Amino acid sequence: MKHINLGNTGLSVSRLCLGMMTYGSKKWHEWVLEYDESRPFVERALDAGINFFDTADVYSNGASEVVLGRALKDLGVDRDDVVIATKCFGGTHNQARNRWGLSRKNVIESCDASLERLGTDFIDLYQIHRFDPNTPIEETVDALDSLVVAGKVRYLGASSMFAWQMAKYLFTQKERGTAQFVSMQNHYNLLYREEEREMNPLCVDQGVGLIPWSPLARGYLARTPDTLQDTVRAKSDEFTPILYKASDVKIVARNAETAARLGVTPVHTALAWLLSKPGITAPIIGASRLEQLDDAIGAVDVELSDGDVAALEEVYEPHAIAGHE
Repeated sequence: MKHINLGNTGLSVSRLCLGMMTYGSKKWHEWVLEYDESRPFVERALDAGINFFDTADVYSNGASEVVLGRALKDLGVDRDDVVIATKCFGGTHNQARNRWGLSRKNVIESCDASLERLGTDFIDLYQIHRFDPNTPIEETVDALDSLVVAGKVRYLGASSMFAWQMAKYLFTQKERGTAQFVSMQNHYNLLYREEEREMNPLCVDQGVGLIPWSPLARGYLARTPDTLQDTVRAKSDEFTPILYKASDVKIVARNAETAARLGVTPVHTALAWLLSKPGITAPIIGASRLEQLDDAIGAVDVELSDGDVAALEEVYEPHAIAGHE
């Protein structure tokens, strides 16, 4: 496994991050794996050199954080040898007033709850899951900074929003002298490249590391056009039709063709393309089968030529903005 510093920080992370949304409780979604099924994925990731794990309080209503913390403990992992990232905004199943959003109250209480579920004294990377139009930015950045000062959080990050919103956060943090966002977890892959217009260049300019979610487009880029609906998640995930459109099948086909020509898998070419882009630190990969995880790990050593990249990109069509909700 290769490693890289996260943005302009001194924090070293693996070039792939294991996303924990797939692990938690089936009560949340039927495709989620319970603890006994999930633990082998954390173990395989660690064995491969992955030291970066991303979860969120909203995943399985907090159960995903519990799974990650328990797995690391059961596997005897030294806490200082892994980088744990989690997020606040959506909260758990209790959606009562003040239990979600980015108010000082919810940011601080959400962090304390995540620490307890993870079974740790600190969070390496604490991220806001979305932009909150109902809370003053100053209130949010001050609350986040207080977590860093208190030693509960080491670094701060953000997730999907418009570039102008991210810019407001960054410049407000700089103006107020608070801890700044060092990462952006955005929706970016071969099927959805709208982030190349503004968000990615902003982050590269400001030294903010990019850790894209859904780098395989919810599994679409791992398959061929005739196998797009062959998983439980593909058949039941109501979010996928919002993010992608029918014409994206052309990119799925081109990716599969390129992989076949190079003698690798579609996962390899899709992730290798992403890893070659400016500012990318570590795509957040998901897996519900161990062979999927092994396949993704192999992508780190694949290099694409300029011609390969051009071939993968030439059939792209602009998309409506998606993934900010």
